[in-house]
Parts: sequence; C-alpha cells; structure tokens
Amino acid sequence: MAGETELSALLGGMRPELHPGEYVFTSTPDAAIPAGVAPIATVAEDEGLTLVLRKQDADRLGLGYDHVAGWITLRVHSALEAVGLTAAVSAVLADAGLSCNVVAAFYHDHLFVPHESAARAVTLLEDLAQRPRGQLGTDRAPGGSGARS
Repeated sequence: MAGETELSALLGGMRPELHPGEYVFTSTPDAAIPAGVAPIATVAEDEGLTLVLRKQDADRLGLGYDHVAGWITLRVHSALEAVGLTAAVSAVLADAGLSCNVVAAFYHDHLFVPHESAARAVTLLEDLAQRPRGQLGTDRAPGGSGARS
C-alpha cells in the first residue's frame, strides 16, 4: 500500500496521537541494544548507537539523557518521498517555541516534543489539520528540518 504524497491530504489527515509516558534519546558506545530494552527507534552513528526509549528504561539502566520528550505519531500513512509535511509541522511548532525531533518510519512520522508541552503540540497540530489548504501556517517556503521536508 503506497503512502500519501499530496501535502494537503497529509496535513488534513495527520490525526496526531499522543502516546502516554516520557521518552528520551540516549546513546550507547557500542552497537548493542541493552538487554530488556525495547527501543522506539535506533540510529547507528559514528559515536555510538542512539536509542529512543521510555525514560523509565533509561533510568533503570543508568543511561544518561538531556531531554525528556512526549511522543506524537501522525496517523496519516505518509510516503517516504512526500514533500513538505515535516516543514509544515515543524514550522507550526517552531512558531510556538517548541522543539521537535522527527523520526520518519515506513508508515508514519513520529514527533518527539518537550514532554511538558506535548498536549499543546497536539492541539497546534490538530489546528493545522483543520486549516484551509491555502494556509499552511507559515510564510516560509517548504524545506524545513528533518526527514521528508
């Protein structure tokens, strides 16, 4: 099943879902996932293996982190080659002063925003989804940060 590529359909159908809990980004110096951990995402970097996981797992294992996030999934099936979704979403959140780390997966985009502002972020995204398609919420040209810009 092919993902959606049309920006207006992506925005109108994104249905942001806030997952319960707190999430963190941490790194291990080797490429092994610690036993008993089920990461949300992993990324192999030169410096080590980045893990996105529940804060309680990082705390239990003594893994350090600098930022506690809320996890929002955009429930629209976005194509990996779609253009503009990340730019539009990140622009709305940036205009509200919210950081956003985007992880693009096969079916959906996953946003990690400051935990204390996650509910506000969902409201901003729901408002964006309801806007007329001629008003993407930014005067900037598409091409923002992250995957699928």
